[in-house]
Amino acid sequence: MSDVDRTWAGTTLADRRATRRTQLLDSGLELLGAGGSAAVSVRAVCRHARLTERYFYESFTDRDELIIAVHDLVVTEAHQALVDAVAAAPVDDRPARARAAVTAFVELIIDDPRKGHVLLLAPLADPALSSRGVERIPMFAALVRDELSDKVDEQDRAMTATALVGGLANLFTAYLDGTLEVGRDRLVEHCVKLVLGIDALHA
Repeated sequence: MSDVDRTWAGTTLADRRATRRTQLLDSGLELLGAGGSAAVSVRAVCRHARLTERYFYESFTDRDELIIAVHDLVVTEAHQALVDAVAAAPVDDRPARARAAVTAFVELIIDDPRKGHVLLLAPLADPALSSRGVERIPMFAALVRDELSDKVDEQDRAMTATALVGGLANLFTAYLDGTLEVGRDRLVEHCVKLVLGIDALHA
């Protein structure tokens, strides 16, 4: 039996490492999402997680690797929320599918502002994440592209989807940083209109 499989108090070393990694990621989300890039250091994360630096380096090589991992987790959650929302909406009801997707995304980034900040604002301020937002656009654009009319060619759909994702990202960023002062319901309605307006061009 290897050390990672050996049990102690009913758990294996691998289990305990996974638990500590989750604690560090949760602390990273809290600090980055609430306090911004300047609030995140190895020492601050360990203090918040109530773990020693020894355990930090057990999971991450440095502070930047932790921040990237936190961002990737939120990106994955946002992507899955959109996939699930669209899948649950009627296949032949484009307005319902658009509203479901927008609502799911808004709920994620506004109901838990930490995730909105990590997803959209942190990449603007932290060098470790400066390229992550751009790298993730294709995975979200692919979801939009699949919802657009197939009456136009693939390249046109791809360009439209990329433009829409970029525009929506800027809109949500302005909302989160306070430069766009509108109510939540109005934000959702406007985003739905944008999605449906783009789709109408391809009808």
